[in-house]
Amino acid sequence: MDTFKITPMHPTPDHILQTGLAFWSSKTLLSAVEMEIFTELAKHPGDLATLQGRLGLHPRGARDFLDALVALGFLQRSDDGIYRNTPETDLYLDKSKPSYIGGILEMANHRLYPFWGSLTTALRTGESQNESKGGHDPFTALYADPAKLREFLRAMSGVSRGANMAIAQKFPWADYRSCADIGTAQGDLVTQITLAQPHLQGIGFDLPEVGPIFEEYITVNGLDARVRFAGGSFFTDDLPKADVLLFGHILHDWDLETKRMLLRKAHAALPAGGAVVVYDAIIDDARQQNAFGLLMSLNMLIETPGGFDYTGADCIGWMQEAGFTHCRVEHLVGPDSMVIGIK
Repeated sequence: MDTFKITPMHPTPDHILQTGLAFWSSKTLLSAVEMEIFTELAKHPGDLATLQGRLGLHPRGARDFLDALVALGFLQRSDDGIYRNTPETDLYLDKSKPSYIGGILEMANHRLYPFWGSLTTALRTGESQNESKGGHDPFTALYADPAKLREFLRAMSGVSRGANMAIAQKFPWADYRSCADIGTAQGDLVTQITLAQPHLQGIGFDLPEVGPIFEEYITVNGLDARVRFAGGSFFTDDLPKADVLLFGHILHDWDLETKRMLLRKAHAALPAGGAVVVYDAIIDDARQQNAFGLLMSLNMLIETPGGFDYTGADCIGWMQEAGFTHCRVEHLVGPDSMVIGIK
């Protein structure tokens, strides 16, 4: 009898096992962020014994944990046993740097990681599995808890920073004088735009509870003279007047009718020649390539009663229904793209 051997012509289980057990590496990184390992190493690299004491690691798991971070590409270890950040983790996961994007990972650790354990239930019931379980507004609990709200708003800045900076450069801002960020959160989108475009005036629009956190962020970035906060709800209030209205990681939170309603409101608020900019992890039209966008849509299944991500063609169709013309999709960074429409 011939013995079966795996050759280059045969499929292997590698991809299946790597994906099925990917939560091992994910939780290792999330725990490292939670314990502020990268922030500590940015101050002082150290060897195993030193880091055990500084980070409060038990000897049983400390070496494996740190070496796993090395093998995963998040730490470096020199020949003398000193652990250091990589250039990427030093820039993006050191809390003391303005480039820190760990807020989204903090939220993923505290909230998303346990909620995703109920994905099978969500797929079978169509119901969210977080604080909004049972059909409640997913933001009510977040906005009622100041600590959770601050963590959530920081997370939105972290997950959006790259796309925000790309929009600040790629959109033709020279043609406009003002912009308003709808659902502004901490305010990073309007911050990055107005930092890069000194001629612009900016508005951040969100629920009133966001105001103090937004204003603190604007002050830190030295933009008080050009950026202001407007409190309100896009369900009950008119959108602020500006030449460009932006929806960054907003439309995917809501069901189809709400998406259409927001675009209709944007059209009504804009002057002739004004622009709407929508960006999310836009799914490719063939729905085959942007895995992050498709997984983000599953995250909306977990997180919201009706939210979902969508293709560029979907969004262009909704924009045209609302009256926008010259609609187009432009890639930003990573999985994010923006869809632009002109009134």
